[in-house]
Amino acid sequence: MTRFPSRALLVSLLCLAAACGRIAEVGQVPDLSTPISGNEVFAMSVTPMPEAVEHPARHRGASLWASGRQSLLGDRRAGQRGDILTVVIEIDDSAEISNSSERGRSGSEQMGVTGLFGLPELADVELPDGASMSGAVDTGSSSRYAGDGAVRRNEELTLRIAATITDVLQNGVLRLEGSQEVRVNHELRELLVSGYVRPEDISRQNEVAYDRIAAARISYGGRGQISDVQQPRYGQQITDILLPF
Repeated sequence: MTRFPSRALLVSLLCLAAACGRIAEVGQVPDLSTPISGNEVFAMSVTPMPEAVEHPARHRGASLWASGRQSLLGDRRAGQRGDILTVVIEIDDSAEISNSSERGRSGSEQMGVTGLFGLPELADVELPDGASMSGAVDTGSSSRYAGDGAVRRNEELTLRIAATITDVLQNGVLRLEGSQEVRVNHELRELLVSGYVRPEDISRQNEVAYDRIAAARISYGGRGQISDVQQPRYGQQITDILLPF
């Protein structure tokens, strides 16, 4: 008899502990996650492989030209682990699908017996008042079906984010990862991007468009007071899962 109250007390304590965790965040701004242990900082902190030294015979003593990345006309695009490039995200996607179908069918059939050796007249005498064999069989059927469906979607997103080359594959393809967090008052906006890009798809401005990124993963969301109000309460979410109706 004492096991049920103990279980109820345990559940109450767990709910109270979860509520205390939420209460502790009241009036506090969302914390920014530290990127110290992320892949971006680790890739930038690793010493890159030394570049191949050009043959001295290729340089002229009086020449001011230098072909390195630090020169004025050198290629400064990201190409090795730890380099930074800009990802340009310009999504303007819209789709509209409309489907309509209609089907109808009707049929009727009637058969009457007006004279068959006088049998219909003889049968009418035995039938109740108002009944007659003149229209022996009369059937009819009708069916109709109509369906209409429409899908409309419109998405527009314009963002720019600095990403870091975290790995260089054996075929030269670059893996990039980028994260950005912006806190405005009590709302935190978070942008994440990752994927694979070819070095030749990076422009001279050291930028790459999102549609040039293979296996692109782009996430843009937020957390804070505004996002918290837009989400249903925990009790409502649990009720929506448990109730079958």
